[in-house]
Amino acid sequence: METHPGPLIVPTLVLTEVVYLLGTRLGTHAELRFLGDLASGAFDIEPVHTTDWLRIADLVGRYQDLPLGTVDASVIACAERLGIDEVATVDRRHFTVVKANRTLSLLP
Repeated sequence: METHPGPLIVPTLVLTEVVYLLGTRLGTHAELRFLGDLASGAFDIEPVHTTDWLRIADLVGRYQDLPLGTVDASVIACAERLGIDEVATVDRRHFTVVKANRTLSLLP
């Protein structure tokens, strides 16, 4: 399995979901810590590339009965494009069903 040296990669579409979950489930202090981590460079924010949009649409369409959703599909598209094997998620259900173009190890 490949590991990414340095800061962890966070696909840009994931940011809003993470901030929302932190704020609503763990409170403002957790949200503020995450924002501080973003500001300090603890994470590399990965933009959606032009080719990712087609892969995201393919995954959302293929798994519409799940439903997969654009954010989770963007994580898969990003991991495939960058050759990343490890994905951190609290939504194991979606990531265990989807057949990505590479084997993804789910953390934690």
